[in-house]
Amino acid sequence: MIHFDPMYFVFIAPAFVLALWAQGRTKAAYAAASQVPARLSGAAAARHLLDSAGLQDVGIEAIPGELTDHYDPSHRVLRLSQGVYGERTMAAVGIAAHEAGHALQHAKNYSPLMIRNLAVPAANFGGGLGGLMVIGGAMLNFPALLWAGIAAFSAVVFFQLINLPVEFDASNRAKAQLVSYDIVPQQEMSHVNSVLNAAAWTYVAGTLQSIMILLYYVWRFAGSSNR
Repeated sequence: MIHFDPMYFVFIAPAFVLALWAQGRTKAAYAAASQVPARLSGAAAARHLLDSAGLQDVGIEAIPGELTDHYDPSHRVLRLSQGVYGERTMAAVGIAAHEAGHALQHAKNYSPLMIRNLAVPAANFGGGLGGLMVIGGAMLNFPALLWAGIAAFSAVVFFQLINLPVEFDASNRAKAQLVSYDIVPQQEMSHVNSVLNAAAWTYVAGTLQSIMILLYYVWRFAGSSNR
């Protein structure tokens, strides 16, 4: 039988606490850097970085929401939230440059990004159905389904792990190029660094959470399936 298990929360508690801290730190850093003016808007800074790399064909679009910024490799477009697209702040420039970093990775066939993109369908499947397959296999005493669910959810862990170097590299590219093209003076980079460094912790927290959930599945269900 499947019932409430306090050990689940024991497993995920470290990741949950880290995620709360990272989200709070990111919002605080974003709010502080949003008060510091920059020479260009987020969209203009991203356009400058893309054009300098010969990526005039990569588009930039404004989208609703806050911190919803992302690069869409299938359509080759940067989608920037309204607070980033048109604002001339250090927060906007840093985030826009980070997303431009993903476009540069794509153009250069950066291996971790290519692997991450290939892993998306499996990660989506594992995140949506992996847990249900694990629980269903345990309830039905069907080890094959249980282990298939664990394998499916492992794709989520793999995606999160390969996503870390992708995100860290995009931030490193952004920091270097903002200074190199004199978009942000070196002495003012602390504002950009605070935003990007804080955001990096949210990816670490997400990775830790997926790992701990997988370990819980193995600990809670896999052992009983072998008895």
